[in-house]
Amino acid sequence: MTGERVDVLGIHVSVTDMDGTVDTFGRWIDGGERHLVCVSDMNALLHARADAELTEVYNTSGLTLADGMPLVWAGKKAGFDRMARVCGPDLIERVMAEAAQRGWSQYFYGGADGVAEQLRDNFVARHPSLVVAGVYSPPYRTLSAEEDAAIVDKVNAAGPDIIWVGLGAPKQERWMAEHRDRLDAAILIGVGAAFDFHTGRLDRAPVWMQKSGLEWSYRLYKEPRRLWRRYVLGIPRFAVGILRQPPKPVS
Repeated sequence: MTGERVDVLGIHVSVTDMDGTVDTFGRWIDGGERHLVCVSDMNALLHARADAELTEVYNTSGLTLADGMPLVWAGKKAGFDRMARVCGPDLIERVMAEAAQRGWSQYFYGGADGVAEQLRDNFVARHPSLVVAGVYSPPYRTLSAEEDAAIVDKVNAAGPDIIWVGLGAPKQERWMAEHRDRLDAAILIGVGAAFDFHTGRLDRAPVWMQKSGLEWSYRLYKEPRRLWRRYVLGIPRFAVGILRQPPKPVS
């Protein structure tokens, strides 16, 4: 576990911002450390707190980032005024720019067929010196032990510094926890829908909605049948939980 954390409904969320996160990544890569990183919004946090194994993954991660203003507000309520949102789509763009300058190599794991390849092509087009060691989109089924071992060997042979995992929460967190000790990359980070945002498969909310904590309403408007339960039920659960269990520093 790295740095200060705030306890939000039993999940230990890192007290950091975008600059601090990128600086931490650089320190891990330069120092030969190996960590997994969770990028958590309100929905992912509610999933995690209801599952002891997921809670352990989030609370022992290298970083558990606040991807969502409700988590930032919770941190500020606990006295961490410098806490800021570190959104997955914004973080991946920022790290690509940094990686192009510092030579960090990337691996994109996840997404539907063709998504990881398109993601690679889009980022290399914007950052020509970016090193992408490889991409892989796993099938929508459970892999055999032999298939999984072959993928681990393939990724390790490519030698990336950072593996971006786009499997969606909580599947990506479980995958990272199961594979952290078997993969040589310094950083495994789950970024969920960031793959789809950066390949144009999903639209992001206007910036003013992102900053005001209303991005959820834009996503609900875009995908009401898939997301209504997440927000209509999740927001009251989160709010009531915060009232009953106020955020506090992790001692």
